[in-house]
Amino acid sequence: MVGLAAVVLTGGAARRMGGVDKPAVPVNGRSMRDRVLAAVATAAPRVVVGPAVDLPPGVLVTREDPPGGGPVAATAAGLAALTGDTGQDSAPTSPEYVALLAADLPLLTAEAVALLVERLAGSTADGVLYTDDTGRRQLLCGVWRTTALAVALDRLAQQRGGTLAGASIRALVAELTVIEISWTGSGPPPWFDCDTDDDVRRAEEWTR
Repeated sequence: MVGLAAVVLTGGAARRMGGVDKPAVPVNGRSMRDRVLAAVATAAPRVVVGPAVDLPPGVLVTREDPPGGGPVAATAAGLAALTGDTGQDSAPTSPEYVALLAADLPLLTAEAVALLVERLAGSTADGVLYTDDTGRRQLLCGVWRTTALAVALDRLAQQRGGTLAGASIRALVAELTVIEISWTGSGPPPWFDCDTDDDVRRAEEWTR
């Protein structure tokens, strides 16, 4: 996918799963984080934000500031890493699109990501998100125009006195133009996230 990068967020306390390293939890022998990274295997660069070990070759790792500062702070760190924005005078280069994904989406596929990119490329919208079967936006299962997301981060930081710690993804995208799509492809819903042990068991049933 030309012009696509990926930012995968691995933070979060996983309180409903006893505080485990949720992205490292295996689903049929493969960690949820690695399943997400495989779904964006053709994206470049791929950035993991948060604690991570034993990553596939070429995957970048960074941390939000402060650590544990939440998904918006993590998104900002991921965007800075993928654009090479080091704060120096040289202008960073940015991929046109960025997939912003939670690391607990074991059913995500390359097909599902490609559909998001296709819909965004054929529109003037800022981003495309999957919605679940109740119509609820899956805020960490989407693809965005990188420049639009960067502008939204800057705007939200200004509104919050310069800090993104504790901000919500909902607030981040509130002023962006978003296309919502439902999954009609083959296989299980790619937006399905695992917040509990029961969710993991259900994902394993789907991936057998």
